[in-house]
Amino acid sequence: MKLTAKQLEAQKILSSIALYCMLFGGSRSGKTFLAIRNIVLRAIKAPGSRHCILRFRFNHIKSSIILDTFPKVMSVCFPEIDWKLNKSDWFVVLPNGSEIWFGGLDDKQRTEKILGNEYATIYFNECSQISWTAVGMVITRLAQKVYEQYDNTVGKQLTMRLYFDCNPPNKLHWTYLLFIKKVEPETKMPLSKPDNYVSIKMNPKDNAENLTDGYLDTLASLSPRLRKRFEEGEFADANPNGLFADETIDKWRVLDGRVPDFIRIVVACDPSGSDDTDNADNDAIGIVVAALGTDGNVYLLEDCTVKAGPSVWGRVTTSAYDRHQANAVVGETNFGGAMVKYVIQTSRPGTPFVPVTASRGKSVRAEPVSALMEEGKIRFVGYFSELEEELAGFSTMGYIGEKSPNRADAFVWAITALFPGATKKAQTNNSSLVVPTNHHFGTR
Repeated sequence: MKLTAKQLEAQKILSSIALYCMLFGGSRSGKTFLAIRNIVLRAIKAPGSRHCILRFRFNHIKSSIILDTFPKVMSVCFPEIDWKLNKSDWFVVLPNGSEIWFGGLDDKQRTEKILGNEYATIYFNECSQISWTAVGMVITRLAQKVYEQYDNTVGKQLTMRLYFDCNPPNKLHWTYLLFIKKVEPETKMPLSKPDNYVSIKMNPKDNAENLTDGYLDTLASLSPRLRKRFEEGEFADANPNGLFADETIDKWRVLDGRVPDFIRIVVACDPSGSDDTDNADNDAIGIVVAALGTDGNVYLLEDCTVKAGPSVWGRVTTSAYDRHQANAVVGETNFGGAMVKYVIQTSRPGTPFVPVTASRGKSVRAEPVSALMEEGKIRFVGYFSELEEELAGFSTMGYIGEKSPNRADAFVWAITALFPGATKKAQTNNSSLVVPTNHHFGTR
């Protein structure tokens, strides 16, 4: 395998004298591949050594690394090595007795087992999703004393390493404070040994020769905010009042399609008042599908938002209702009063309808939803870039986005309907929205 010019530059960082090494930048820039390649090299150098690769959620590390990137690294870079995967405790054993462990910090039992070992290398993959407190707990296990060995000759002690990688979060995140500003994340005091913290930016264009045709064009078509993060690899400007952080959404995102059985499913719509003959300049009608799982979490399944008049958005909404075998349609009724229910019933007679009414600002309504998301009670099944763009505009100071957040409003209605108990206190305190407490979702 031939490393790219940027990977060769990053290799110098990973093999420097610094203990803390971070690769940051855009999507599919080769960060994870290079970090894993280095860990395997270190495992080969020191027989009997132990190394650990961690991510916030085990399902993410299983799908993205154990079943994808790690096998690719071994096939491309080390085809002659016969490695074995222990699927009980999830670690790889190399012929020289070295081990590479994989773990998710969301599983207490598995985490405790992993932290029962000592390691020569610890790698935090997608570290923007991991708290600084968790990092501090884990690095206490960077304590294995092992030696390099060549031709049965014992050499020097293997230098311990901490590797990190991420798509850059905002400038308030500990990754920016530690590696860019060189200050202690909690105290904000200058680091006593700043040279011990090194980083390098790696972007997709630096890895173009290894990307599929059209991928860079896909990144170029993203919104300016998302391009800054996933194409240009830049840390976002800090918004201390923001309600929905990218890293929070990423932390709980479902990428492997694994979801529990559902107890209730709703289709929520936020009408804009467009009519069938004059809707070109009107706002879109937010339409989303969400479901409450048997695990107590809500899963966002689909964004069906459309820019159209009542006859069209009514069909889109009721089609989603049938397609997902939903229990009810949730609709905001401030604009046009009974119009929303009438449109739904006209499109599909007998469809159960739950009205919601807003009496205060959008951000006030979104605050309890933000709290639920931080707790992991709300999870996106896949990517919803336009909806996520709208959520980024919500702050405790009000909505600061450029356009009306119709998708996000529909999302808030769906969560409110599925989590009435969790939002009840906030609703009582600020009287921001009214949801009938005796609504009936029906059965399908």
